[in-house]
Amino acid sequence: MISDSETLAGFCERQRRAEFVAVDTEFMRERTYWPILCLVQVAGPDEAAAIDALAAGLDLAPLLALMAEAAVVKVFHAARQDLEIFFQLSGQVPHPVFDTQIAAMVCGFGDAVSYETLVRKLAGAHLDKASRFTDWAHRPLTDRQIQYALADVVHLRTVYERLQQILGKNGRAEWFAEEMAGLVDPALYRNDPAEAWRRFRIRGRADHRFLGVLRSVSAWRETAAQQRDLPRGRIMRDEAVLEIAAHAPKTIEALARTRSLAKGIAEGKLGQAILDAVAAGLADPNPPPAIPAKEEAPPGVGPLIELLRVLLKQRCEDFQVAQKLLASSDDLEAIAADDNAPVPALHGWRRQVFGEDALALKHGRLALTAGGSRINLVPLPD
Repeated sequence: MISDSETLAGFCERQRRAEFVAVDTEFMRERTYWPILCLVQVAGPDEAAAIDALAAGLDLAPLLALMAEAAVVKVFHAARQDLEIFFQLSGQVPHPVFDTQIAAMVCGFGDAVSYETLVRKLAGAHLDKASRFTDWAHRPLTDRQIQYALADVVHLRTVYERLQQILGKNGRAEWFAEEMAGLVDPALYRNDPAEAWRRFRIRGRADHRFLGVLRSVSAWRETAAQQRDLPRGRIMRDEAVLEIAAHAPKTIEALARTRSLAKGIAEGKLGQAILDAVAAGLADPNPPPAIPAKEEAPPGVGPLIELLRVLLKQRCEDFQVAQKLLASSDDLEAIAADDNAPVPALHGWRRQVFGEDALALKHGRLALTAGGSRINLVPLPD
């Protein structure tokens, strides 16, 4: 357990000579907007340490420098939240990064495979789950808690090495590199209030008026949550944001009739701020473009989508790649409707594995036949 700056600096300096380090974080976020970093576990090839991020006076600069060291691969499992924390601390996304969950999906271990599963299958070990729900902000931590935290990165070294070997043998390093390039894009980790409205899944038609108010109220809520360091849902629930965008209330009385708004909010100090955000959204001269109502699928498209779904499952088995990584149900619907649909399944390695066959099936250049326990793909003449 490292809790002083001098020891941390020495440890990080030693790790900067390693080819890779395995990294994990423990944090608390239930009651705050920004994650509270409690512990960082780092394991190089020869040593591992738990870094007490809550220790008084601890300077994390050496750790952040290690995360930015281009010669050292940073290995995470399901890295998104960990990377967000380091981005908030330093303004940079750690690089280069190897996410073992994504590598496992590329290598055929299934959709969003758990860390416990990889440790069991690739490291031949079992994790002690007794400390899983630890309050990592409480001090002092017990020896058992520290050992539990360190086990994550100790076994992660082996998982990483095995996955590297598999990627080398199956020739999918380029597939994986394409996925990693998206994961380390800084745009993923910027909490820009003006873009907060994009988090909402909008069903059906949405006009300029609705979207203008949605963008304005969402931006206000995001800013309020950041300033108060509270979860955005504590400021206002998503359902209330959507209801306000739909009705655009102009008075406190109208706002108070919002069913999903917590009691007393409209009449309290936030009420006028919400109305101001609604007014700004209504007056916005450049609201987001309207979203047209989703057209009903033409006759015959439903069965085609089901055929594409069968093809997708078979290609995932053929290539031993996770279905979630290759194409979504929305992708299949889009491909059925449009040969040039702007979906990942029609680009990059996904097009090679599935997209080209999907278009061939759609246009009668490919048939599916059942043979034994599998589906066979039969090319047809033009």
